[in-house]
Amino acid sequence: MQVCPLDFRYGREVMKQIFDENNRLQMMLDVEAAIARAHAKAGNIMQDDAEIIASKAKNDIVHLARVHEIEKETNHDIMAMVRALTEQCGKSGDYVHLGATSNDIVDTVTALQMKRAIAVIEDDLLLLENTLADLAERYRSTVMVGRTHGQFAIPLTFGMKMAVYALETQRHLDRLREITPRVCVGKLSGAVGTGAALGEHAKTIQESVMEQLGLGVEEASLQLVGRDRYVEFIGLMNNIACSLEKFGVEIRNLQRSEIAEVAEAFDEAKQVGSSTMAHKRNPITCENVCGLARVIHGFAIPTYENVPLWHERDLTNSAAERFTIGHTCILIDDMLVKMSGVFANLAVFPENMQKNLDATKGLIMAEAVMIALVGKDVGRQDAHEFMRRLSMKAMENNTSLEEEISGDEHISGLFTPEELDALMDPKNYIGRAEEIVDTVLQIIR
Repeated sequence: MQVCPLDFRYGREVMKQIFDENNRLQMMLDVEAAIARAHAKAGNIMQDDAEIIASKAKNDIVHLARVHEIEKETNHDIMAMVRALTEQCGKSGDYVHLGATSNDIVDTVTALQMKRAIAVIEDDLLLLENTLADLAERYRSTVMVGRTHGQFAIPLTFGMKMAVYALETQRHLDRLREITPRVCVGKLSGAVGTGAALGEHAKTIQESVMEQLGLGVEEASLQLVGRDRYVEFIGLMNNIACSLEKFGVEIRNLQRSEIAEVAEAFDEAKQVGSSTMAHKRNPITCENVCGLARVIHGFAIPTYENVPLWHERDLTNSAAERFTIGHTCILIDDMLVKMSGVFANLAVFPENMQKNLDATKGLIMAEAVMIALVGKDVGRQDAHEFMRRLSMKAMENNTSLEEEISGDEHISGLFTPEELDALMDPKNYIGRAEEIVDTVLQIIR
């Protein structure tokens, strides 16, 4: 029976496999094998025993079903794995899990999972960044209405909007690479972090294990790897989710019927927009991403609450972390790939952008005229009041701003008809928009 939507609706196999139960068992066995090798290297056990343990630490030898069977008796998942491995190792099984505590295995496996997840997420971010950069380049000079508070503002280019998103994605890549060494950290230091059960070579044994696994070392811990590390990781995933929701909200708004400047791709031959309204073409992928972002945000709360545990540790973090890390990684991967697909197949309608520019009747050029008035020796505050008054008049009379300017005795004489026409052309008031696109493309590429 499938209950969780990750089982049948959301997520890609490449990420799900990282958190698959059988693969997790293999990672636990990998840690146990690394511990045995480290003990042999330190002279604590015979090399032959370490090799036998490592050779048996395979999930096609230590079966998940057997681990489950033992766990029903022990009510302890890690000890069930240890016993199942021990059964396969003969006399060498005496040295399985030597000097370790359960969370040495759990936290080190979590670090392995996060390291592999980060590699997938990095590829996802690179794909999204390049997709946005392509759009920025393609629409570098495509002028559109800028909007603030949901109202007409001043012109910009669609390419610049995409460049802003591309650079935001680049910052997430930078953050991901920066936190990786802090997040991908394992531990082998025993019940309260002293390493007492590992003997005099505790430090070198821990270092050897993490070196074998390609992880950083938790230099000082109690029983757990510091959960501030998990907070940083889940915090970044939430930051990425915020950006994806922001991008999705913008596409959804620009796809509104009354705006219609962009639209998600729609398979006209097969796709159904509504079970009753046959005409509908809804931005369902962006809406899906926005909805999943809320789930990601929900995982932040238990992640923060898992930091303050009793003394050297308690178990209150355990159940929550079985959900938070895996589900967050699976969903953020799903969202990143979906949003890359949205932008890669985005329908852009420059003709509707121009239509909406025209619909402003020049009001979005009020600032441009105000700045030009200052150049004609009109004080900035006076110029602002002139344009505010004329803008209100244009809206009241349902006329264009240019008409109102031409009919105003205080301003009309300051500009020739040619100057006024140029001032009212949105293409002439996009500032550094194209240069900004070029700068972002240079940074990214």
